[in-house]
Amino acid sequence: MGYAAAVDDIDWVAFASIPVFTGVVGWLINWTGLIMLFNPIRFYGFRIPGLRELATLLPRKLQEIPGIMEGRVGWQGIVPARAAKMGSIASDKAISKLGTPAEFYQQLEPDQIAGHIVAMFEPQIPEVVDGVMQREQPELWNNLPPRVKVAVYERVTQQLPSIVKGITDQIGVHIDQLLDPKLMVIDHFERNPDLVVRIFRDIGKKELRLMVNVGFIFGFLLGIPVAFIDHTLHQWYLLPVLGVFVGWVTNLLGMQLIFEPVEPRKIGPFTLHGLFLRRQPEVAEVYAGIIADDVVTLENIGNTLMDGPRGDRTRAMLATAMRPAIDRAAGPARSAARLAVGGRQFDSIRDSFADEAVDRTITPFRDPAFSKRQSDKIRRLFASRTAELPYQDFVEMLRSAIKEDEWMLYAHGAVMGLAGGFLHLAIFGVSGG
Repeated sequence: MGYAAAVDDIDWVAFASIPVFTGVVGWLINWTGLIMLFNPIRFYGFRIPGLRELATLLPRKLQEIPGIMEGRVGWQGIVPARAAKMGSIASDKAISKLGTPAEFYQQLEPDQIAGHIVAMFEPQIPEVVDGVMQREQPELWNNLPPRVKVAVYERVTQQLPSIVKGITDQIGVHIDQLLDPKLMVIDHFERNPDLVVRIFRDIGKKELRLMVNVGFIFGFLLGIPVAFIDHTLHQWYLLPVLGVFVGWVTNLLGMQLIFEPVEPRKIGPFTLHGLFLRRQPEVAEVYAGIIADDVVTLENIGNTLMDGPRGDRTRAMLATAMRPAIDRAAGPARSAARLAVGGRQFDSIRDSFADEAVDRTITPFRDPAFSKRQSDKIRRLFASRTAELPYQDFVEMLRSAIKEDEWMLYAHGAVMGLAGGFLHLAIFGVSGG
């Protein structure tokens, strides 16, 4: 009799609406969570006087909120805000294990690079020779007959392939000392946070879409016990408080579903394995394409070699390597030329030509069209090596960059769960009240 009365006492509409509410809130939590994760690319907000000084006294977790340590209130997507960190981890966990700078360089086929340099540099030889001679020995050069100048151009043109081959070989021999892939990747990611967002979105497209959809499922299932607790205890604060729990757990379960367990775990007839990890070969292809097309490219290697922290060393090494080749280009006339202009002046002309040639020969590294053609080799190397990474390294390649910030997503879920609880309370009132 008591049970029947209790059943009759239930407001079934209010009771049934609780799981529906928590399901919808769970869906909204994961949907807006993805927006928080990726948007905006750049920080949007405003500065508050004194906040920067106050931020140093805040708990470390709060200091991690984008903008706080700069004294600003606003938001930047968690992923773009951690672009540099993502680059560092991607390099440590994956790129550094995929190959050495020398391996990457060999994949780009130095002989083809040399051929491309010769093709681009050859038409510029008269301009380069004229420029150097006008700067170093204008009177002598202006007094030379045109046919002698043409002979100089032809001699340099004949020697150009061997000169360029020497340069590309020298880069290959010393590239491990000249190029730091980690610094290159960090710098590129930091300057292009939208690229980091694209990596996450492209390789996790299926899992991210699923995460939003299962938000409703998890929210709905968690809402069933919440409905019974609320109906049994009849306290106004229960739905907001339990909403915090549901919101936090919904986001947590979504992340766990994608990334956990890292290693396949057999339970009876079922195999538990992170959804993202199950697609490692497929994801490896997408990741390799992005890295090869946008990060470890011939163009970026060239920029880093010449303009990076070791650029001066690169230029000095290449110029030194070119001097013997330029001597060979002078041929039988070398001794006569040294006598005519003096040994010191001849060396100055040779050094000036070497410096000029270094800039000209490295320019094709920065040719986007040629770099794109060469990226296919890097893509194949990256795809095969990424597919072979241990599961732990593979998952850390992406998740580690945001793992410390996941609490913000969970907190966001908790706040939305709290709001959902108060909204249900405002519409239906206290259960049994």
